[in-house]
Amino acid sequence: MSLFKRSRFTALFVLLFVIQLSAQKLPNIVILATGGTIAGAAETNVQAGYSSGQVGVDILIKAVPELKKIAKIKGEQVSNIGSQEMNDKVWLKLAKRINELAKKDDVDGIVVTHGTDTMEETAYFLNLVVKTKKPVVLTGSMRPSTALSADGPLNIFNAVAVACDINAWDRGVLVVANDKILGARDFIKTSSTDVETFKSPGFGWIGTVHYGVARYYRKPFTKYTYQTEFSVDRIKKLPKVAIIYMYSNNNGELIEDAVEDGYEGIVVAGVGNGNMTKAAEKALAKAAKKGIVCVRASRVPTGYIDRNVEINDDKLGFVASYQLNPQRARVLLKVALLKTKDTKTIQKYFAEY
Repeated sequence: MSLFKRSRFTALFVLLFVIQLSAQKLPNIVILATGGTIAGAAETNVQAGYSSGQVGVDILIKAVPELKKIAKIKGEQVSNIGSQEMNDKVWLKLAKRINELAKKDDVDGIVVTHGTDTMEETAYFLNLVVKTKKPVVLTGSMRPSTALSADGPLNIFNAVAVACDINAWDRGVLVVANDKILGARDFIKTSSTDVETFKSPGFGWIGTVHYGVARYYRKPFTKYTYQTEFSVDRIKKLPKVAIIYMYSNNNGELIEDAVEDGYEGIVVAGVGNGNMTKAAEKALAKAAKKGIVCVRASRVPTGYIDRNVEINDDKLGFVASYQLNPQRARVLLKVALLKTKDTKTIQKYFAEY
């Protein structure tokens, strides 16, 4: 073989080796799909009506070919439902699978595609029960996959980019949407239609991510993931907890119905500072005496629900939700009831989580 040919062969070998080595260094990311609008489809690309959970995880991945440049991707279909249908069974399946994947050396991060309607609850539930410092990132979309200017593909790309990022480690469960990185405990859905639906009032973003480039501003303020004392690895069923919405003239009958239906916990979405009518307060006090854990939250989107402000929590045996809104208070109470029904301990949980 001539020197020229030998040199070309050597150069080609080195190039192939470098390409292979570079490919091996790409992070390994698993996408767990649950359905939602991001997997939705409509008859045309300019209509409001659509069906959630119509597109599988493989199609979601193929719609973002740029993912191959930043990660090695594997996809799993955990469920394919609209997030209004999200339930305890899927929660447990998802949390257990994340814990299994997180223990693997060849998994660097996990992305969960999910509907926006109940992403608050799922993200917070996972924040309480998954046990890893690795990035667990939820994402979704406000427009279905068939829509003109669908927001799902870029959200998936950015979510994977965050899951690949070593700087995303040890920040709890994250949510990525519309170029924002949000904490699982702190964000809320603020619009039923706007792409810019997720906000974090009172807390601020965890960071931002623009076309895969992430910047971080803070860590969560409370305990999360591996720091928590909660586990669902051996749990097959979660306790029943109801949310009762307060309004003028509330007569407390819905609270009584929840007691009769066998709920172990009741969260009141009260007015103002977690307040309620005297009739509702009386019904809730009776429930507390029967051993049902009763939590006062507020239907107001921001603020702090402290103890013994207008209602004597100490006397009536209630728990104050502090900074948790009703939907997150319900999640924490469901998980807390796996360990105890002691209201003082549960109140401590609300301070810590």
